[in-house]
Amino acid sequence: MAATADRIIKRVRGKGRGWAFTPKNFLDLGTRASVDMALSRLAQQGHIRRIGRGLYDYPKRHAKLGALTPDTDTIAKAVASQSGDRISTSGAQAANLMGISTQVPAWASYATSGPSRVKKVAGRTIALKRSRAPILDNATSGANAVLQLLSHLGKTQIDDDLIQRCADLLDDHDLRALRKAQAAMPGWMSDAVLKIRMACHEPSPFEGCVSSAFR
Repeated sequence: MAATADRIIKRVRGKGRGWAFTPKNFLDLGTRASVDMALSRLAQQGHIRRIGRGLYDYPKRHAKLGALTPDTDTIAKAVASQSGDRISTSGAQAANLMGISTQVPAWASYATSGPSRVKKVAGRTIALKRSRAPILDNATSGANAVLQLLSHLGKTQIDDDLIQRCADLLDDHDLRALRKAQAAMPGWMSDAVLKIRMACHEPSPFEGCVSSAFR
């Protein structure tokens, strides 16, 4: 077990402070039982911190405040990896970040390929809502945010301004990923994605204004 713990802490330190993880991140280093025991021992020794059932982190530290609470994105990614689900910025959150809506979700919200649920981890609450749009593995958070935004707004809210704003979030890699995923989309969403792809080759007054929110 000591050897397993040594390999685990080496990987954890390699990822750097702020990383949140689950036993699944180490199953190549030992059996599930030995990994669970090693993580428990490392948490007891103070090398890592247990933040929830089957969830741990290597906390960032502040000179005066000590160990800091992980941010919601870090927690959401760890929760998703725990169940093997994919996640993305929710449509409501994307609308807020892009200035399309002034409504701020009560909790940090994410779209998920898994079941809808609310999780409380390390004093933070995150809402996971099952996505009606595909969540892409091989694209940036910007591409997934676009799909979630379209799903959130619905086909009657799609106009030229929104198409261009969405186009400004995407790079060539995202466009290829969206093109491959169009077959899995409802017809109206596929049509909107086609317009976005076409708009990416046109000059825009919004270029670069919101892309950093999702990168």
